[in-house]
Amino acid sequence: MKKHTTEATEKKTDNTSKPLSHSTAMLVDYSGRSDEELLLEYRTTEDALVFTELVSRYQRELFNFLRRFLGGTAKAEDVFQQTFLQVHVKCELFQAGRKFRPWLYTIATNQAIDYQRRNRRHRRLSLDQSRSSSGEELGSLMEIVVSQESGPGAKAESGERAEWVRSAVGNLPDSLQSAVQLVYFRGMKYSDAAQVLSIPVGTIKSRLHSAIKSLGQSWRDGHTTNRP
Repeated sequence: MKKHTTEATEKKTDNTSKPLSHSTAMLVDYSGRSDEELLLEYRTTEDALVFTELVSRYQRELFNFLRRFLGGTAKAEDVFQQTFLQVHVKCELFQAGRKFRPWLYTIATNQAIDYQRRNRRHRRLSLDQSRSSSGEELGSLMEIVVSQESGPGAKAESGERAEWVRSAVGNLPDSLQSAVQLVYFRGMKYSDAAQVLSIPVGTIKSRLHSAIKSLGQSWRDGHTTNRP
């Protein structure tokens, strides 16, 4: 899996007009540096060794996450590269005080979903499918966000409503979006989603509550005025 590091650096070079710094060949010990410190340093210096260190720290666990997510090694390879390309492109947007790991996994999850959508080979996860986590019935994202209609046009409109929900989820803040994607779109348990994002289970529940509240309000704002 060493090619992850090499390819990510090559792609990074191909997609920026600013040449990367060619650091000295001396081995640098980054063990005492946090992920956040490394990313902020890379944002300033574009030191390829710093970027390589970040890639190596997440090489195994992120690749395994993507392989489970996408159901294939080749797909995971592609999305892994795209994820770290986005880390390079978006590093200027990373704010001091944030945690790198949840930010990285949000990017990776978004890239995986985009990959599935582009290739149209994935099993379309139904927003009507109920979810459960740790024995708790969550219900479906659709039924929680969208008021249930029993009129003759309800079924015909379900596709449009599903697209609205997916689009609205994409407009949520990263922290809320990642929680919804992992629990509702990927069907993860609270505990598994919390582990991926390195946050307590209670925080996952809180973010889901905030996300559902925001989505519900957006739906009401955009649709209640259209009723006869």
